[in-house]
Amino acid sequence: MANSPQAKKRARQNEARFQVNKARRSRIRTYLRKVEEAIATGDQAAAAEALKAAQPELMRGVTKGILHKNTAARKMSRLSKRVKALNA
Repeated sequence: MANSPQAKKRARQNEARFQVNKARRSRIRTYLRKVEEAIATGDQAAAAEALKAAQPELMRGVTKGILHKNTAARKMSRLSKRVKALNA
């Protein structure tokens, strides 16, 4: 339990950051889910559009410290590979 004023303030700040990060993570997952759903329908144009919308969200997650840059790059690579495969 936080006893000093400094520790109490840090606990408040941590909770506030947790809420912001949680919302941001949820937003990223929503964009990724939209890409997955578009891939599942087999519509290459819709999947490409959803992927194009998801990319900035993923990269924003990297700059904000939600995701590691390699994790975001890996997700983008795998999704784009799957979207590209829909055409064939």
